[in-house]
Amino acid sequence: TTNNFATVLEKENLLTGAKISVARTVIGTALSVFLNAVLAFIISRKEFIFRRSLSMFWVITMYVNGGLIPVFLLYKALGLTNSFWVYVIPGAISCYNMLVIRTYMTNSIPNSLVESAQIDGAGYTTIFVKIISPLCKPVYATVALFCAVGQWNSWFDAMLYNRMSEKYTTLQYELMKLLSSVTNQGTSAEAMKNAAGAVTPTSVRAAATILTMLPIICLYPFLQKYFVQGLTLGSVKE
Repeated sequence: TTNNFATVLEKENLLTGAKISVARTVIGTALSVFLNAVLAFIISRKEFIFRRSLSMFWVITMYVNGGLIPVFLLYKALGLTNSFWVYVIPGAISCYNMLVIRTYMTNSIPNSLVESAQIDGAGYTTIFVKIISPLCKPVYATVALFCAVGQWNSWFDAMLYNRMSEKYTTLQYELMKLLSSVTNQGTSAEAMKNAAGAVTPTSVRAAATILTMLPIICLYPFLQKYFVQGLTLGSVKE
């Protein structure tokens, strides 16, 4: 009876984790692409006098951080621990992704398009939505793939900030716990490896790998064209 209850509980946790993983991937990716695109557009404008200072400030954050304990205390003070939004808000802005989008905007989109729109009376919001964004689909798709893969594969933040809250667990964290429990039972698994249908750490690891790779494998073919184009077009300025 205890084993059956544990099995049902693991299934429920895996189902909950799958829902949370899908939600954080969709919401986190959409929010990250939007915010990074807005910031990239701002610092790509030559008329913005603080663009170099802000760029340097953001680059410094790529190499220096507050450390694990201060970050945890900050999230706790902000009320992000034991909540869904700890998966989305802290990683919503990425300096690397923002610089990738800015480089694409600067090198691949002629400034004459923006100047023509300004002459016709278009504001910056109109320019960003109707001119810049349609031309940035390749780099948006590239950054979206980066964000989606990172969100889907992440499990460490669930262990740090939502370890005591099962309703906010993630699929990757549940698979990690399952793999750890099977690995810790290595002696019994060795004794049962010759039995039919025995579960070994290797089989669990293989199943977890396939389960985590499948959504990304299904998504990548639709973004491959934009992914390659987004990585190459912004690299050379003629």
